[in-house]
Amino acid sequence: MSQRERVLASARLDRAYQLLVNEEDARVCKDIDDQACRVVPGNFLLQILSQFFTKLGDAIANPKTVLAWMLSALGAPGVFTAFLVPIRESGSLIPQLVIASYVRLQAIRKWTFVVGCLLQAVAVFGMAAVALTLTGTAAGFGLITALVVFSLARGLCSVASKDVLGKTVPKTRRGRVSGWSEFLAGLVTIGIGALLLLDLGEAGSMGTYVILLACAGGLWLLAAGTYALIREFPGATSGGGNAITEALKRLKLLVADQPFRNFVIARSLLLCSALSAPFFIMLAHEKTEGALLVLGLFVIADGLASLVSAPVWGRFSDQSSRRVMVIAGAGAGLVGLALVATVELVPALAGSQWLYPLFFFVLAIAHAGVRLGRKTYIVDLAGGNKRTDYVSVSNTVIGVVLLLAGSVGALTTVIPISGVIVILAAMGLSGAWLSYKLPEVT
Repeated sequence: MSQRERVLASARLDRAYQLLVNEEDARVCKDIDDQACRVVPGNFLLQILSQFFTKLGDAIANPKTVLAWMLSALGAPGVFTAFLVPIRESGSLIPQLVIASYVRLQAIRKWTFVVGCLLQAVAVFGMAAVALTLTGTAAGFGLITALVVFSLARGLCSVASKDVLGKTVPKTRRGRVSGWSEFLAGLVTIGIGALLLLDLGEAGSMGTYVILLACAGGLWLLAAGTYALIREFPGATSGGGNAITEALKRLKLLVADQPFRNFVIARSLLLCSALSAPFFIMLAHEKTEGALLVLGLFVIADGLASLVSAPVWGRFSDQSSRRVMVIAGAGAGLVGLALVATVELVPALAGSQWLYPLFFFVLAIAHAGVRLGRKTYIVDLAGGNKRTDYVSVSNTVIGVVLLLAGSVGALTTVIPISGVIVILAAMGLSGAWLSYKLPEVT
């Protein structure tokens, strides 16, 4: 590339960056060094693109929809379906204290993310192979095995991505990386929901699942290639040491670091935004007698929520991630209470097929805010190498809490589904209150 072409390409990157951050002083850098500051526009756009690929892959290989339906079509016992979401989430969170020790040894940490994406691609291709070759219990074990590999690889990406984001994108810009990538992924998720409404595939056919999963695997390959182009400069490598010993040392942060401890407690309570979603769906299934139309509407509502809210939450998070956690957490709690009140007090609406996706849409908006707010908050709360410690300890604790809180589903044997939603709503309101008491970090 000639000098003139390089200058023109740089100018185009600057214009795109200026447009996305929508600030006159976009070149001002906070919390990153001068070398990284000079290449922020390119790194900013590359991270949006790579996150778009991974988020779209997540939407296609969603355990609550595509994987669950695929297991049903393969005749796998229901117990395997019940473990899809807990394994996908906790499997990537709990090992992160050990993963962080490996990441700390790397002066350039983008390659950890690249390896994680490649492993996720292999795992998703494995899921496609399961769809082609196995049925029944064997298919259940095969898919769960692939999901464990997938989940562990997500842990690599989670720790590395936040650290690379903190090294390459300045404060007041980081929330918009996730915001814009979720916006783009939300567009395509709506299309997936529309296909579910049309239900074009033949009953029992695995062809649709194989194609979807093959496309998802390809997206993670694209994410790996895109992320490899990021210009990351070497960072500190102290604190690697023995993985288990270093992990135990980092857990002391929960005792010694009060702001971080309070954040972890607030984040644990804000899990209500994620845990409530299955119960919204269960309540809808119960009240609408399992109408298939509702399932497609839920998927569309989820994608539409990301589409309309993620850029707003991302920009708001750059102004005050703490306030985003407060507003989104309170919203998640209040929408749960509103749904239960509507169903219980207005029985005529309880059977409406459009009621539940509407409330789910609002819940999904709140959940997007919780996710973007807490991600931006923890990156801004920490500085330098401490960021890896904060992310790994927080995610490991949340992984354990998620498994414990997920057992709230057992309550449905003794109380109505609406009662469980009320309990989770109380969690969300408590999390919003604790978030309000956190210090500002932006």
